Amino acid sequence: MAGALCGLWVDREGTVHRSVARPDGGRSESTLGLKPFAWLSAVPEESPGAGIAFQRLDGDGAFRVLARAESLAGHDAFLKQARGQVMVDAVRPIESMHLLETKERLFADVSFGQLRRCQLDIETASADGGFSDAKNPDDRVLAIGLRFGDRERTLVLAETTDTAEKAMLEELNAILAEEDPDTIEGHNIFKFDLDYLRQRAKRFKVKCVWGRFGQVAKFRRSRLKVAERWIDFPRCDLPGRTVVDTYLLVMLYDITTRELLAFGLKDVAVHFGITSEDDERTYLDGNKIHAAYHENRDAFLAYLSDDLRETKGIADRLLPTYFEQVKTFPITLQEATLRGTTGKIDLLFLEHYYHAGRATPAPPEVKPFEGGYTRSFETGVFRQVLHFDVASLYPSLLLHINRSPRNDALGIFIPLLKQLRTYRLRYKTLAREGATADERAEASARQASFKILINSFYGYLGFSGARFGDGELAAEVTRRGRELLQALIDELARHGATILEADTDGIYLSSAEYFDQPEQLLAKAAKILPAGIELEYDGRYEAMFCYKAKNYALYDGQHITLRGSALRSRGTEPYLKRLSDSLISHLLGAGGESPADLVVKYRELIPAMQMPIRDLAKTEGLKLNPEAYEKFVAGGGKPRRASGEVSLQMTLRPRMGDRVSYFIQPRQKGQTSDWQRARAIEQYDPATVPYDPKYYLKKLEDWVTRYDAHLDLSEEPPAEEQGLLL
Repeated sequence: MAGALCGLWVDREGTVHRSVARPDGGRSESTLGLKPFAWLSAVPEESPGAGIAFQRLDGDGAFRVLARAESLAGHDAFLKQARGQVMVDAVRPIESMHLLETKERLFADVSFGQLRRCQLDIETASADGGFSDAKNPDDRVLAIGLRFGDRERTLVLAETTDTAEKAMLEELNAILAEEDPDTIEGHNIFKFDLDYLRQRAKRFKVKCVWGRFGQVAKFRRSRLKVAERWIDFPRCDLPGRTVVDTYLLVMLYDITTRELLAFGLKDVAVHFGITSEDDERTYLDGNKIHAAYHENRDAFLAYLSDDLRETKGIADRLLPTYFEQVKTFPITLQEATLRGTTGKIDLLFLEHYYHAGRATPAPPEVKPFEGGYTRSFETGVFRQVLHFDVASLYPSLLLHINRSPRNDALGIFIPLLKQLRTYRLRYKTLAREGATADERAEASARQASFKILINSFYGYLGFSGARFGDGELAAEVTRRGRELLQALIDELARHGATILEADTDGIYLSSAEYFDQPEQLLAKAAKILPAGIELEYDGRYEAMFCYKAKNYALYDGQHITLRGSALRSRGTEPYLKRLSDSLISHLLGAGGESPADLVVKYRELIPAMQMPIRDLAKTEGLKLNPEAYEKFVAGGGKPRRASGEVSLQMTLRPRMGDRVSYFIQPRQKGQTSDWQRARAIEQYDPATVPYDPKYYLKKLEDWVTRYDAHLDLSEEPPAEEQGLLL
């Protein structure tokens, strides 16, 4: 591990500050000079000023000139002038420019277990009993929990005074300098913990010296795209360190798995098995934390300690993938967690072209093309279900076609893909056969990281912002993928299987004959595949409920897995979700409460105004900040959204990406839309601001109509027959 780069920061003067691992596990600091550069479409006609040198690059790419500067200030001044004359392509952030130029990688010889990590969580007080607001003078930080490995260093406010709070913030600076962690991890740490600490530190004129090299934290507004929506957050950069927000990592994780219904720390910890529902975990409601600080300090500290433990557990699960990526790409760990895969792959290509002295292309226009094979063959419940998929279908087809993108003059796309695939197979083997548990765990993280990267190469081709994109090649890959999957479907059906669902590279089927011997069916079907394309057996299930394309439920005898927004939308009201879960459990033979009993129960409770409001409330993520939504509405923008209207009602306004819960109150004169009747859940009062029973009964009956074909729920069963539905 000696000499491994563990922290990197470039200051305004262009000095590269480095934190390097020592043999004893500590960190040493050193500096280098930066060699700034940028690609240009041509040499500018106006004088570039002193200290700028130009290199004509080989090839016909759009960016044919490389400009180098003697200083970062000269580099920035030149680019500002050049942008009005020629096309400019510069690497950002500057740390990536340094890594690209030197071919160095962060944490190259450091294992995940050797990473110096810190988990951080704060507990705060609210003077009025509401949500704590750092801007309120009398609200304050009660405690700062810090965990370093298995050690906790918890800072607790000695007394609720400004002097004590200021002293605690200064002690935080001292501890971070002493412990010198590589990462600072927290759940929702950007939006809450660090931002709250920043505001309190500003109030007391305490510098946030949380970075390495004696540097203060830098804050700026930022956005992260997660699937179809943008998340707005106050980004915090710590020179030489990495801020890891496990809340964002969880959201990114769920893009592909679609397993989580909530992203809160406690929900995610239970989902990942970090905390089981039977564990003696300390829970405190937000409005009781302040009281616990005064009246039950042991419970207060136990709650904070559990938060730190769960944060570490989530990061243990999700961070290794990004940690391994920085060993492949010229990128910092924080950028790896917040940057899309296309940008990372672009950096890898640029590194090769930079050192080869070749011109680089501009991103080509990629026209829309037909996607992968998706089809639902059956509806209803089926038993003895098998799942087969083609291993890394699109990357395998790319290797089979063996053609790099049109504008990849160096032809490095396919060799890079082959190299990553070789690495992945090596670590996949080591994950099974490694000598120690730590070795196997690290290898597993590496192979998972390489799997993501390999699969991303196809997506890169079809992305309009990709420098080496090629829509025609991407379209050819999907065309061959559809043909191959159809051939597999035909072959599996020829052997007596009932095909249930097919999606891109996977097939679900029902087969009584091969359920206990799937390898035999696998061997028969695999014979039709071309060389280099592998079919894999990926699991079996006692039952499968096929609802519609891309919406189904699987039961393996212990757990139910839901796929598709129709069956597991996060926006579904809890009472309807409970009905759906009960129905699916019943249909799959997994036991549980009768959906018919629940329908009868809800038909009684809703009109009697006895339903808990949280069972009725809808929860949605905000697509706009309240201020932006307000301007949108003022400008005549439509449609108006209930969640947006509710955000305007809230005293402490949420931000874009935050989730708000609301209910619908009874219709009043002139109200024709739901958004007019939406109220924040905190405003509910059964006497003065009740829910609308007619609205929620109609939703209940709509649910009954939707699923009646799968189980007769339209009539209330006699009491003595209700047990037959279980």
